[in-house]
Amino acid sequence: MEFINTIQHWLKNPAVGKLIQVCIVILVITLIVRALRNSVSHYIQDNDTRYHLRKTINLIGYGFIFLFAASIFSDNFRQLTVIFGVIGAGVAFALQEVIASFAGWVAISLGQFYKPGDRVLLGGIRGDVIDISILRTTIMECGDWVKADLYNGRIVRIANSFVFKEPVFNYSADFPFVWDEITLPVKYGSDRRLTKEIIQRVADNIVGEYVSDARGEWQNMVHKYLIEDARIEPAVTLIANDNWMEFTLRYVVDYKKRRGKKDELFTKILDEIDLTEGRVAIASTTIHLVETPTLNIKVSKNEE
Repeated sequence: MEFINTIQHWLKNPAVGKLIQVCIVILVITLIVRALRNSVSHYIQDNDTRYHLRKTINLIGYGFIFLFAASIFSDNFRQLTVIFGVIGAGVAFALQEVIASFAGWVAISLGQFYKPGDRVLLGGIRGDVIDISILRTTIMECGDWVKADLYNGRIVRIANSFVFKEPVFNYSADFPFVWDEITLPVKYGSDRRLTKEIIQRVADNIVGEYVSDARGEWQNMVHKYLIEDARIEPAVTLIANDNWMEFTLRYVVDYKKRRGKKDELFTKILDEIDLTEGRVAIASTTIHLVETPTLNIKVSKNEE
């Protein structure tokens, strides 16, 4: 009986009643948010759209909870102003890195540093952005012990405050292509015109598909930024050095298909060179170490 009286006494306390109301509202909003997120996952097939809708639903849910709690406890705000001020100063000093990360999240959201799906180099880590939370950016890392631009399976979480401390390299923001080059050493005496023709033809067939889209994206860049126009079409250049003629192919390619297209280019170019019946030959540096011949040394002693 005493226990029931204690509970009734607590329930008569306005602060306890308000706290119960807030807990009930938090539970209801959590259930609604979870139901909406499941509906989005079920009905929305596009990954980008689904991801952004789920994030938006979460933020709206947090906003409703905050507004309801503020409206419930609004009559006590004046009494708590001084206490909150002192506590806030201490928290701000102790959690300055957290606050900087939150400010970084705001900057990322409003400043178009990057978005989920972009390939970036951030804090020395290169990879694809797979999630942006209030405090951290999650990246699926590329490279390191794996060559080129392939995933290595390691997920890296970087504090959002890094956007204020280091440069942010974005490979896919306004221009979702990158320029790449391959070099081909060719022996002196080879038909250099035929070599250039082969490289150009192969490049047009393999990476020429990107020219039209890349040209349109680059025109948008020219209109948006103070930047010079650039050649989008594959181009072959030649330099001569002491060892061989060096042909360089420069081309634009989808930033996610750079290694695959480079493999196709080298394979097809070498196949075409094999068909020239010696008119074009690949150069290389070859060092052949031979066995040192036996030295027979005879020492004669002069007789006195």
